[in-house]
Amino acid sequence: MPIFDAPDGTRLAFHARGEGEPLIVLLGGPMRASAYLGNLGGLDAHRRLVLLDLRGTGDSEVPADPSTYRCDRLVDDVEALRVRLGLERMDLLGHSAGGSLALLYAARYPQRIARLALVTATPWALGWPATADDRRTAARLRTAEPWFADAFEAFEAWLDGSGDFDPVFVPFFHGRWDDTARAHAAREEAETNDEAADTYGGDGAWDPEATRDALTRLTAPVLVLAGGADGGPSPALARRTAGVFPHAECVVQPGAGHFPWLDDPEWFTRRVSAFFS
Repeated sequence: MPIFDAPDGTRLAFHARGEGEPLIVLLGGPMRASAYLGNLGGLDAHRRLVLLDLRGTGDSEVPADPSTYRCDRLVDDVEALRVRLGLERMDLLGHSAGGSLALLYAARYPQRIARLALVTATPWALGWPATADDRRTAARLRTAEPWFADAFEAFEAWLDGSGDFDPVFVPFFHGRWDDTARAHAAREEAETNDEAADTYGGDGAWDPEATRDALTRLTAPVLVLAGGADGGPSPALARRTAGVFPHAECVVQPGAGHFPWLDDPEWFTRRVSAFFS
């Protein structure tokens, strides 16, 4: 397990899986250990995945200053990883909340991006959070599921603020609620740094107008991948995100939720590896 120093001295870890050219992967959650990504549905057969454990997650050290969990401050850690790997430019993939970190990195260091993929990426950095209506619309696609009635009632309460997050509606985040999805969801609490997650999007993390303006000058190719059954981001929000970039394409994986490599690994791997080939 390779270790390197962040600019403030925090010891950070990354995990390399597979062979070939490196693909740097930024995790979601926010602030969930990179273990949840696995091998991204077999993507490691095409690229050497470099999975960064952000500070305070997985095998990386807890920082002395917890304010450094804020997303804009994590950009320095990503740049330190690039330097550690000796890459002039790098291919970068951000999943979910990690998509906003990838957006901030690309805005600050556009010359360091060879290709950028945003996978079911929540574009908080662009000032465009997923809406409650987006999530309801996606959830209603699942009315035929035996768990729908109980899950939707709790989901509605969470969306309107009258209820707390309830594991009963976690199936809405998956395109297939099977044993693989259940095992993946069961690990989330243990793999997530809640303190860091609360700080990730804290005051000062986002400057949407400046970020959108900077990204209009990104010359690298961009892939924005949405799940057809995902409400955060919805395919429409993913298409809006793609519209920020000069050279972007948006693709929708049929029937996929927020973790598309679990729902259809073959489709996901084929499409993403083709983009990075």
